[in-house]
Amino acid sequence: MKNIRDLDIKGKKVLIRVDFNVPLDDQGNITDDTRIRGVLPTINYALDEHAKVIIMSHLGRPEGQRQEKFSLAPVAKRLSRLLDKEIKLAPDCIGPEVDALVAAMAPGDVLLLENLRFHNGEKKNDPEFSRQLAKLGDVYVNDAFAVAHRAHASVTGVVEYFKDCAAGFLLQKEMDYFHRSVSDPSRPLVAIVGGAKVSSKLGALRNMIDRVDKMIIGGAMANTFLKAQGYEVGTSRVEDDLLDTANELVAKARNQGVKLYLPVDCIVAEKFEPKAETKRTTTQEVPRNWMILDIGPASTLLFGEALEDARTIIWNGPMGAFEMDAFSRGTMAMVQRLASSHALTIVGGGDTDVAVHRAGESGNISYISTGGGAFLMLMEGKVLPGVAALEGK
Repeated sequence: MKNIRDLDIKGKKVLIRVDFNVPLDDQGNITDDTRIRGVLPTINYALDEHAKVIIMSHLGRPEGQRQEKFSLAPVAKRLSRLLDKEIKLAPDCIGPEVDALVAAMAPGDVLLLENLRFHNGEKKNDPEFSRQLAKLGDVYVNDAFAVAHRAHASVTGVVEYFKDCAAGFLLQKEMDYFHRSVSDPSRPLVAIVGGAKVSSKLGALRNMIDRVDKMIIGGAMANTFLKAQGYEVGTSRVEDDLLDTANELVAKARNQGVKLYLPVDCIVAEKFEPKAETKRTTTQEVPRNWMILDIGPASTLLFGEALEDARTIIWNGPMGAFEMDAFSRGTMAMVQRLASSHALTIVGGGDTDVAVHRAGESGNISYISTGGGAFLMLMEGKVLPGVAALEGK
């Protein structure tokens, strides 16, 4: 996979796919610009090479219709401030008006195209939509790791129409860190997998058991493993159709010498509400009409000890319903453990990223991935369509 440095972009029109799918508040203000800041090195490199920079992204899920609440106008405003230069926002991402704006660009200009998903052709990977996007640039750069798992027009379709394609610095960094943490790690390698559902991470669990030395399972998905082992889990969220699968994964880990850790205590509540009554209990003594919503302090201690000798730690998914303060202790404790670790620490997944930032420990984590779905696909051992398209060139 070529890097943007491998291309001759001096004075050329560089079409860059980024992921500016940033969170907005009710007034349309950006609440976290991490993804915008992440691609600044690529944009600045193109500007230093006196290129004409055309940026494209999606925002939200407008389902193929123009909806002003999903306009990239707030992004253009923030990008202007971060680059300290005027950023023009095109009225659309294709069409005569956009063509005219691109034709009028001078070296050093930056044009942000309007939301790609205002068109159905983006998600459908429509060849004609891809062609219209591709004609805007002389070279193509993909710096959108967070959508590299999508076979969409701006990710894979446009590549067919370019001779010169490359990865931006962010995409390259994401792939390099994942290689260091999974493909060629310093051992012991420990995977921490949490979140709500086993089903959404089944592929990742199966693949990672073949690669790791230890695996820690938390979050609501741990309930399925606990119930599979005969524990009473009350009204906790469980995937009953995956109980046998959970036991198969436990057996697979045992047969391969992988140490598998499950919670030994938990925080339970009668209702999933911020002010619900809570109490700590062992995983063997969960009351029949209560639900597990976080790991307990003994589990935190156990998991922390499992991480003591780790040289590489990869984490995807929170330990509990951390969005509610009463059930945030387990996840926050794991953030602290990683932050104080001497291991290479890689965190991926939107919820996990939020927890790390909320704890104020982002500066003490080796790398925080910008993509949840793409990160998970890599954990499953699959090839990202966006990366495969570039490698094909």
